[in-house]
Amino acid sequence: MTPSEMEKCIVRYGDLIPCQTAFIDAHTPGSNQKENFTIIGGGVSESADQHVHLRDTPGFNIGAAGQPPKCRNSLHVHTTAEVFFVLKGRWRFFWGRWGTAGEVALEEGDIINIPTGIFRGFENIGSDYGMIMAILGGDDAGGGVTWAPQVIEDAAEHGLILGENGRLYDSKNGEVLPDGLKPMPILSSDVLTRIPEPTAKEFVPLYVARYRDLMSLAASQTVQVIGEGGVLKDKPGFSVDFITRNSGSSAQEKFDDSVVFMPMRGHWRLSWGDEKVTLNPGDTCLLPAGLSHNIEPSMSGEASLYRVCSNDDLAGPTWI
Repeated sequence: MTPSEMEKCIVRYGDLIPCQTAFIDAHTPGSNQKENFTIIGGGVSESADQHVHLRDTPGFNIGAAGQPPKCRNSLHVHTTAEVFFVLKGRWRFFWGRWGTAGEVALEEGDIINIPTGIFRGFENIGSDYGMIMAILGGDDAGGGVTWAPQVIEDAAEHGLILGENGRLYDSKNGEVLPDGLKPMPILSSDVLTRIPEPTAKEFVPLYVARYRDLMSLAASQTVQVIGEGGVLKDKPGFSVDFITRNSGSSAQEKFDDSVVFMPMRGHWRLSWGDEKVTLNPGDTCLLPAGLSHNIEPSMSGEASLYRVCSNDDLAGPTWI
């Protein structure tokens, strides 16, 4: 593989193409300035305008959300894992039927593994444009998003209707539901009453890992953040490792399945054979399976990255 061929496996942060009409709340005040990025795999976007950077999936999807201050993503449910780490800014994650069951604030580098089957949302509470990187379980990311009833109702008042085919129709652009296509049904009250609402005390210790803690844990060896033996013990269909300057290895290694590198801090040199490329914060690299390689910081200063690995676990309900 040449460096130019490897570049086709890398999505550079500066080359990300956003979609501002990705979801049903795209016109709803308070949510209408968010940008959705689909980096690896089709993601869960409901818009035909969504750009997909790399369509091949390694058993999971990679995406991102960019939002200005005070912009939020509305309450929704996933049937497979939804993991975020904060690349830029400060974010509030909240959950529950009305978003009031609990909340947690995350800083840059912090990671959250949101349980399947609960309503969740997030908001940029920083002072500048923020970015969170997302890992979604499964090749098809669980088939999409289920919205809280009030989100669907609010969206309809602002011209957006979600069809039962999972696609958005914008009446502001003269679109209507095609003949024979019904709107996406709203969850029944019986289903709503059975959706869990954990407290912050129940939620945070099991599903949140702090960047500074991970830096300490990975001072001398790579740390598994998400996985059966990880800091956050779960089996979401992939595992997530955390690597720092002192825990990476200069030795060549290879994986039977594809891996994804997502630098958080510093610049990293990815080498294979006699070739090399540099990865920077916000870049996403889908490394082909079976390629012997090593990755280590290319310059001084703080350096950290998340590595996402495919495995044989099935994407589905949260293991815990």
